[in-house]
Amino acid sequence: MSENLLEVTDLKQHFPVAGSKKVVRAVDGVSLFIKKGETFGLVGESGCGKTTTGRSIMRLVEPTSGKIVYDGNVIYDSENKVYADMLPYRRKMQIVFQDPYASLDPRMTVGDIVGEALDIHKLYESKQDRHDKIIGLLEKVGLNSEHANRYPHEFSGGQRQRVGIARALAVNPEFIVCDEPVSALDVSIQAQVVNMFEDLQDELGLTYLFIAHDLSVVNHISDRIGVMYLGHLVEMADSDELIFHSMHPYTRSLISAIPIADPKVARESKRIILSGDVPSPVDPPSGCPFRTRCPYADELCASKAPEFKEETPGHYVACHHLDKLN
Repeated sequence: MSENLLEVTDLKQHFPVAGSKKVVRAVDGVSLFIKKGETFGLVGESGCGKTTTGRSIMRLVEPTSGKIVYDGNVIYDSENKVYADMLPYRRKMQIVFQDPYASLDPRMTVGDIVGEALDIHKLYESKQDRHDKIIGLLEKVGLNSEHANRYPHEFSGGQRQRVGIARALAVNPEFIVCDEPVSALDVSIQAQVVNMFEDLQDELGLTYLFIAHDLSVVNHISDRIGVMYLGHLVEMADSDELIFHSMHPYTRSLISAIPIADPKVARESKRIILSGDVPSPVDPPSGCPFRTRCPYADELCASKAPEFKEETPGHYVACHHLDKLN
């Protein structure tokens, strides 16, 4: 039995542009694996395809092509026309959405929001059992029984995100996609929610895909990290390996932007400023997607896309000129 809970191969998600033959290449050939019980962090600039990758893995949006294997079972394979019924996998795979204001139905009480998953999957024996499970889930995420009868607008942002987490936990999942779950929260609340994710993982043995644009948050919670740029994975490694021995110039620029608490160290550190803007995913550059902003780019980068391959054990990178970087 493989130690990988999730394996994704050459995942693509292209959206048609209205009134045109062009497509938005939101995700353009992502391959990754997530081991059982670990937290895999996915980082990159806004618009690079992180959220779309998470939703495509969950098949909340049907991928354009690629292959997705969950716990040894193929749940999507465009080449061999395998499209598994996702209802049984919804109990195993859940998602916590980015916006706690938009992801909760304002017309439903918190008890009904959390209990909806119990209703769909018939996970209770009586009304009292349903009520007890809802209260237990709310208490698990730091809320109490009184909150079950309230509506989402009566809660703060951090409390609403806790409701979203309780909803995800209702079906006893194994794998949770955390789609920028703290980006809409105050910094002090971010720390509470991140710590709660870690506590729940230890208690329930969960596996996370943790999506964020803040590399310092991802480094804190993740075992391994993947870096995305313009729909592609450009680097993937253990979190400490990625932070201290990054290979790709884009990863290095992200790391240089992490705020440093020590003013003396911050003054001596060199910030890597990238030139230009992120290209449009409708009309991406030829060859390497990063070449228009890379100081090392040459004709090879323009003519041929670099292969995403393992350079050192467990450290994957897509770059033609690693010799210039090391």
